[in-house]
Amino acid sequence: MYTQVIGKLRLALSPFEPQWSHVPLYVTARGLTTSPIPAGLRTFDAELDLIGHELVMRTSDGRVERRPLGGDVAGFYRDVIRMLHALDVEVAISVVPSEVPDPIPFPDDHTHDTYVGDQAARFFAVTSMVDVLLKEHRAKFRGRTTPVQFYWGTFDIAVMRYSGRAVEPPAGVGIIRRVSGDAEAICAGWWPGDDSRPEAAFYAYGYPQPEQNESVEISPDFAGWSQNAGEFLMSYEDTRSSPDPRQAIHDFLDTTYAGVSRSMGWDPKLAGN
Repeated sequence: MYTQVIGKLRLALSPFEPQWSHVPLYVTARGLTTSPIPAGLRTFDAELDLIGHELVMRTSDGRVERRPLGGDVAGFYRDVIRMLHALDVEVAISVVPSEVPDPIPFPDDHTHDTYVGDQAARFFAVTSMVDVLLKEHRAKFRGRTTPVQFYWGTFDIAVMRYSGRAVEPPAGVGIIRRVSGDAEAICAGWWPGDDSRPEAAFYAYGYPQPEQNESVEISPDFAGWSQNAGEFLMSYEDTRSSPDPRQAIHDFLDTTYAGVSRSMGWDPKLAGN
C-alpha cells in the first residue's frame, strides 16, 4: 500500500504516456523510486529506501523530507501529504488503491499496518538482482520497449517489448486494460507471489495471447506453460536452487520470447544478438 500511495503521485503529475508508461516505479541502489516528477518547472522524487527503511522526498531546489517506514496506511498517507506541503508540491491523488481486492481508501486504512524491515530488505535484494537481468534481456531488443519497471498495482517487476502493431482492447474492459491493452506486446518479469498464487515466479506471455502456447519449446526443463495463469512460469525456488540461476533466467527469457514472437509473427530482426 505504501507503493500505491507513492505511485499515484506519478499517475497524477507525470505527462501521460501510452500503456501507462508514466506510472510505474523504478529500482534504485536502495529501493524503489518514482524518478523525477514535474511540479511546475521544478521536479521532485519519492524513494522508498528499503535498506534504511524510510521514505525520502527530494526536490530539484535542494529540499529534503524524510519519514521512517512503518505504521498503518492512513498514517503514511497523512505524512506523505504533509511532506508534499512542506516541499510546496500541490497534488490531488485518487485515494482508492488500484488492482487489489476490497480496496480501502488510504485515509481510512488502519487495517494494513505491518512493515517488517527484514522482509522488505529481502524483497529488495531479489528485486534488485532481477532488475539487472531484465535490463540485460531488454538490451538485446532493437524495437520499442519499456524501461524495466515496477508495477505497484500488480506488485511485479517487468519489461514490455512491442512489435509496433496496434490492438483493439477487448470490449467492456475497464480503463486500466483499455489503455494498457492497445498494443501488441511480449512481457517478461518476476513477482513475489500473492494470495491467489503464493509462490514467487518468473513469468512471460504474449498479448494478445497467441494460440498453441503449450507447444512452444522453452528452457530450462522446470519451466513451462500454465493454462490456469495464461503465462509461461518458472518457479523462483527451482531457479535459485538450479546449478546456474543466472543462466536459467536468461534461458527462460530468451526461449519464451523466441517461441512467442514466432507464434505472433514478429520480425526476427527485432531480437538482435
